[in-house]
Amino acid sequence: MSRRRGPSGTRRPGRTAIRRGVLAGAALVALGLGAVSPAAAQSVNRNLIDRLNVQLLYVALPLTLFVEVILVYAVIRFRNNDDPEPTAENPTLEVTWTVATAIVLVFVGWSAYNVLASPYISPTPEAEAAQPEVNPDVRVDVLAYRWGWQFTYPDANVTTQNLLVLPRGEDVRLSLRANRVIHSLFVPKLGLKQDVFPGHDTTLLTRALENGRYRGYCTEFCGDGHARMRAAVFVVDPETYRQWLAAHADERLVTAPPSGNVSANGSGAANLTAPSNATAPPNATVPPNATAPPNATVPPNATAPPNATAPPTGTLA
Repeated sequence: MSRRRGPSGTRRPGRTAIRRGVLAGAALVALGLGAVSPAAAQSVNRNLIDRLNVQLLYVALPLTLFVEVILVYAVIRFRNNDDPEPTAENPTLEVTWTVATAIVLVFVGWSAYNVLASPYISPTPEAEAAQPEVNPDVRVDVLAYRWGWQFTYPDANVTTQNLLVLPRGEDVRLSLRANRVIHSLFVPKLGLKQDVFPGHDTTLLTRALENGRYRGYCTEFCGDGHARMRAAVFVVDPETYRQWLAAHADERLVTAPPSGNVSANGSGAANLTAPSNATAPPNATVPPNATAPPNATVPPNATAPPNATAPPTGTLA
């Protein structure tokens, strides 16, 4: 039997070709869904964000395939239609795609809400009260200034410059405040990002899951030294963390990271010297009784940035 021909005498595509196209598209979607499985996250924050992205992809990819298949079918099926007619009303089809759209939106909204309501993403008192198991063991006060970061550990009276040390597996609350202009702390590998404002405290809550060295940046343009405003973030074992705090008790402007092997995943943490951009703010003073530990090293070419503004003395309230 010969294939049916269109009004102009050309052959219409058979159902076999359409089926092959659908099967090929489904295979591509399956491969795409298999490829988006996230690797092990380095923190609870990053795990929540990655999991939401995967859930949304499981919805977005099939919808994309469905729309593209209909589009290609319509282009091929009606490409030689010299006498087009308006589409007939089909209430069943209209109700079906309206309900399907509502189901998709409910799923997306519910998935996003579960992530946004987490105290690790929205660290509000209400979110923390809803999850009693979240109990910050460590508090760090963060001061952002032009152009550097100052981290203060009130329990040990230790202040570091451009160096943040976190204990693995413990909840850490960071209280952030800026001096003079707006900044934004961003640690991509740990899923941390928070704007920092002058005269207003903002909060980050995190729990790092893997030892390693990670990079922190300022992502809010804050002047000509913005590109130099970086920080080194070290995640170490709780015992190593407490030993490091004890070794630097009552010290200011610490730049020496914890000694020992902090790299459990080959994340570039083998180099344990002070960050190359760690420079002392001008006019900063060190208490006369503060002594450097034997293994503390400072780069020989470390110089103060020309227009750096020294952070105010004291610790954050």
